[in-house]
Amino acid sequence: MNDAALLRYSRQIMLESIDVEGQERLLAGHALVVGAGGLGSPVALYLAAAGMGRLTLADDDTVELSNLQRQIAHGMADIGRPKAESARDASLALNPDCDIVALPRRLSGEDLRTVVSQVDVVLDCTDRFSSRYAVNEACRHAGVPLVSGAAIRFSGQLAVFDPRDPQAPCYGCLYPPGEGGDDELRCAENGVVAPLVGLIGSFQALEALKLVSGAGSVHQGLSTFDGLTGQWRHFKVPRDPECPVCGA
Repeated sequence: MNDAALLRYSRQIMLESIDVEGQERLLAGHALVVGAGGLGSPVALYLAAAGMGRLTLADDDTVELSNLQRQIAHGMADIGRPKAESARDASLALNPDCDIVALPRRLSGEDLRTVVSQVDVVLDCTDRFSSRYAVNEACRHAGVPLVSGAAIRFSGQLAVFDPRDPQAPCYGCLYPPGEGGDDELRCAENGVVAPLVGLIGSFQALEALKLVSGAGSVHQGLSTFDGLTGQWRHFKVPRDPECPVCGA
């Protein structure tokens, strides 16, 4: 790190659990953010600001006026632009030293597996069960940690699935494939309060930062947040030996 980088990241470097070594690991790290909407916006902005060296932002959608209530990486001038490119530009405005690649397409199949295999951590910021299952399977196949977030109405949740831990569950253990419908998670059909996605997305960014820098302990189980009461709940999530994704 040069003097400018030492100054930029000084407030993190002074943290004993990060220090210079942890910040250097961040600068050498590569995160994939799948979805550049409500959750992906704070994830991309905070990871870029915190010094994640490389970001790949994937989203096949374009910015609409109704997105601006909560998707803070985009502005009025971005309406009609690909979300991946808009989020890239907003993140670069915060930290031009971050290497950011925008993928304005839906990752699937071998394309998804290839991209996942090239990164250190994946953040699932999508709003469809089908996308979440695909990302989960790609992460299990590549052995890459997955930070999963969701936000709908006033309710949010976060879980970290790390296939490097043989005892860790996967997303399929928590939500067995075939039990959820895509519309159940979509803000377009159900609504969502604006600050909730910022809260959960920031939680996701924090876990990714910890995973790459080596700071602290990785989140275990499932955390849920009720925005109407301000209450958090935590649940243990055991690995399902019958899981079609990671089971025996």
